[in-house]
Amino acid sequence: MVSAVFHSPRERSAPGDALNATPKSIATSAGSTLSKAGKPLTPTAHARPGARRRLEALLAWALPPALGLALLIGLWSVVASSTGQSIPGPQATWAQAVEVFSDPFYRNGPNDQGVGWNVLASLQRVALGFGLAALVGIPLGFVIGRFSFLSRMVNPLISLLRPVSPLAWLPIGLLVFKGANPAAIWTIFICSIWPMVINTAVGVQRVPQDYMNVARVLNLSEWKIATTILFPAVLPYLLTGVRLAVGTAWLVIVAAEMLTGGVGIGFWVWDEWNNLNVKNIIIAIFVIGIVGLLLEWALVKLASAFTFEEVKS
Repeated sequence: MVSAVFHSPRERSAPGDALNATPKSIATSAGSTLSKAGKPLTPTAHARPGARRRLEALLAWALPPALGLALLIGLWSVVASSTGQSIPGPQATWAQAVEVFSDPFYRNGPNDQGVGWNVLASLQRVALGFGLAALVGIPLGFVIGRFSFLSRMVNPLISLLRPVSPLAWLPIGLLVFKGANPAAIWTIFICSIWPMVINTAVGVQRVPQDYMNVARVLNLSEWKIATTILFPAVLPYLLTGVRLAVGTAWLVIVAAEMLTGGVGIGFWVWDEWNNLNVKNIIIAIFVIGIVGLLLEWALVKLASAFTFEEVKS
């Protein structure tokens, strides 16, 4: 017995109905997104939330620093007006900065040079002192972290010498090297070596013991252990020490150059103080901060390129 299914005229669909359907009805029946009024959303309406999110992200990134800078300028203006203009305000300092940076590389003698030459001379001293500290400090940190006997032997010396003020090392450098420039480099060296030694040694000591057990089973040499096991594991700690050491070196060189003289940003600050040019002193403060910020940013980029974890500034 065959059962038949009968459809009412309303339920029957002609073969050509699908072809006669309008694009609007097809898009709606295919599950397109409808607005509250029941109309399909246009591509512009879809794009608006994305553009709004990008604008909010831009404001979240740029607004806090802008407010902080505005607060600094406001406080600076209040202090300048309350001191009877003995401290120049932002507008006067800006006008002086335009004049200073209009020719930053002039030379009118050994003690009268533009701010550009002074910054380059300071960076050269920092590079030499920091480079020597890295050549000594990083291998020393590996050795201290690797061998417990040496760690117990050297740790008291580090604890004794690390808190010494940078300027306390400057007379020793002048006495030994008989010159202001080598004494400044020596001061940078002795003050920037400790962060690299300590951070590298801590990184070596925190390498999992399982790694060292595997190296012992495979009978690896100390060079193989250092290059294939220790160095990749210690790299984040090492780069953190490098960042701290560069910041310390840049702080030290400014103070050292104030006492040793010659060409350098620290000497430029002291020379402008002797000339009672407070505007240039404030400009030098901003230059020192901006150069230090750029050094920090470059090292953060270097660290993020060589480590798998995100490095936060």
